[in-house]
Amino acid sequence: MTRPLLLTLPFLLTFAGCDIVQQQMGIEDLNAKAARVEAEGKAVGGACRHSGRAIEDCYAIYHWLPKAPIFAGWQEMDTYMRTNKIESVEPQLPPPAPPGTRRKAAEEPAANAKPAEKKAEK
Repeated sequence: MTRPLLLTLPFLLTFAGCDIVQQQMGIEDLNAKAARVEAEGKAVGGACRHSGRAIEDCYAIYHWLPKAPIFAGWQEMDTYMRTNKIESVEPQLPPPAPPGTRRKAAEEPAANAKPAEKKAEK
């Protein structure tokens, strides 16, 4: 009687810790991931509207997020800002580069450097 119990005990302990094992391995529940992505999209959409960005720019900048939650967040923030007469806040950072362009690692320092001045003769 004790032998079957001893054999099933490791399996019970393993299955009881499935959530912990999944978290350690980086496996995420699909429902939790969908809820997280939707919340991120709404936050991004609201932030874009508050900063005065167009919805199309927001879609282009955050292309990895679904458009529906971004639009929902943008629309909610738009309604809130109109109701409370809140003005847009100008972004302090320059606009991001358009999608598909890459920044160079080195900005060619030799091309931007000033030529060395010649020493005056005595």
